[in-house]
Amino acid sequence: MEHLLVLVRHGQSDWNLKNLFTGWKDPDLTEKGIEEAKTAGAKLRELKLAFDLAYTSDLTRAQHTLKLILDELGQQGLETVRDQALNERDYGDLTGMNKDEAREKFGEEQVHVWRRSFDVPPPGGESLKMTAERVLPYYREQILPQVLSGKRVIVAAHGNSLRSLVMELEGLTPDEILKRELATGVPIVYRLNEDGTVSSVQDLAD
Repeated sequence: MEHLLVLVRHGQSDWNLKNLFTGWKDPDLTEKGIEEAKTAGAKLRELKLAFDLAYTSDLTRAQHTLKLILDELGQQGLETVRDQALNERDYGDLTGMNKDEAREKFGEEQVHVWRRSFDVPPPGGESLKMTAERVLPYYREQILPQVLSGKRVIVAAHGNSLRSLVMELEGLTPDEILKRELATGVPIVYRLNEDGTVSSVQDLAD
């Protein structure tokens, strides 16, 4: 029995382009982001992959990415579960702020700590650790059982919510996952063993 799990970060969003902390705000994709999502779908089609179930966050940019991928695969109308457990990390008081302006206001070092430490949250927001504490139980209780039952699953979400899943799947340490960049609109194809461990991983980056 195949145990297929594909993770894909949404295509470039309007706020990615403007270099803003986005978090739980809800901008849509840019033209580039739309093309990235379509390309992701085309790559999956080339591999002859199809899905039985999709998961995405409560945010437009992830939902739109998923829709464009499913359009490319001819799988419009696939059963899709949306849940804010898969939302991007909440950047709290940094949300909507230009990243360069944040460095000027708070200092380069402080902003680097907020962005790249595992367990230090920005004011009013979430650390990567806190993000993982909502993403991973959802994955273990909702997504993984579907994969292990034989359903082919795709998850379209965000850089930091997907980092939590990659950390779990690949057995990475907090330091290792912080160094892992997930490109926008690039699927990562996992095939799992019966116990949920990874038997193979294929990153579809060019």
